[in-house]
Amino acid sequence: MNPAVPYTPREIADSAVEAHAAGAAIVHIHVRDPQSGAPSSEMGLFREVVERIRARCSVLINLTTSGFNLDRPDAEARLEPLALAPDICSLDVGSVNFDTRPFVNSPQWCEEAARRTQALGIKPELETFDVGHIDQAKDLMAQGLVEDPPWFQLCLGIKWGMPATIENLLFMRRMLPENAAWSALGVGRAQLELTTVAPLLGGHVRVGFEDNLYMARGVLARSNAQLVHRTVQILELLNLTPATVRDTRTMLGLR
Repeated sequence: MNPAVPYTPREIADSAVEAHAAGAAIVHIHVRDPQSGAPSSEMGLFREVVERIRARCSVLINLTTSGFNLDRPDAEARLEPLALAPDICSLDVGSVNFDTRPFVNSPQWCEEAARRTQALGIKPELETFDVGHIDQAKDLMAQGLVEDPPWFQLCLGIKWGMPATIENLLFMRRMLPENAAWSALGVGRAQLELTTVAPLLGGHVRVGFEDNLYMARGVLARSNAQLVHRTVQILELLNLTPATVRDTRTMLGLR
């Protein structure tokens, strides 16, 4: 849908480095088959991307554990990327109908993923697609499976998940634990609106090709870095300063 989406490990790493240079402190990594561009969970591809990024910059690396593209999406397979020692990994909390298919994240999966990331000293990014997911994340915290401060990603605009409105962003924010660090994303045209409002509420933002392919109606974005650069410009107009990697390590309590 956008010819600028990176496919190969080299292209993905280049895009991550460019996004960091534009102001991103964290890059969230999925990989693709280098030939077809189809989403993949091949460990060799993850390894090459991570090595290429770390050889060039200090940006924090957040690897996916979604398991969407695995033949056997069990905990062992989904958590394989943790062997690469990322700074952060996504931890999807709660199940949801995801457009045309169910995205199943059982309580057992969430607990096992939380235990594993805690044992390895990897920060879980608690991805929440609806309000009940926040409650499930709070239960993980109550069990002592998530280190303070918890790091929430409020995901709005996924079809059949929480609709991407400012009212819903405010509602989800009110449900968060008081000590939570949090970020928001909006899918498609909602990206610009939600990522402008979230910083004014004390949150952080995620932008990029995973959630949105356009700069404006009918105008395809040229790169992840272009979307990051626009966000930095907005922050500066709001008299806010983008967090550095060092700032982010401090805020999230990263080792």
